[in-house]
Amino acid sequence: MIDNIVLQPIGVVKSTFKKQQDTKIGGLDKTAKIVIFDEYLDGLEGLDGFSHIMAVFYFHLSEKIELTAIPPRHNPQNKTIGVFATRSPYRPNLIGVSTVELLSIENNALFIKNKDILDGSPILDIKPYIPEKIDKVKLGWFIT
Repeated sequence: MIDNIVLQPIGVVKSTFKKQQDTKIGGLDKTAKIVIFDEYLDGLEGLDGFSHIMAVFYFHLSEKIELTAIPPRHNPQNKTIGVFATRSPYRPNLIGVSTVELLSIENNALFIKNKDILDGSPILDIKPYIPEKIDKVKLGWFIT
């Protein structure tokens, strides 16, 4: 049994979004910056060849945990579903993952687009987005 998991941030998000409600209004067209701490700069080598990255971050402003949620978008019936089938920030471990467009890298700053990450969010990891061919994708409750 694992008692504790300790994670150290590798950087922080600089964004105009200060609270969760801000991401619901045009978040996909906004840009932001991920500032990587100096001791992790070598880890960025080769990342500039990717158009998209996955940012793993901590929901630092979440103050509660809820095991069900009502997704605000693509859910015309306002159906309540389990938190693990949503992108809700009110999760047992407060970890978020967003796939974002990588616009450029300048020194220790990653300029990104299509994000829903709040200002000040600690970045736990960065991974390149590599699309995989999946023949049959199911979208659950998500209405397109």
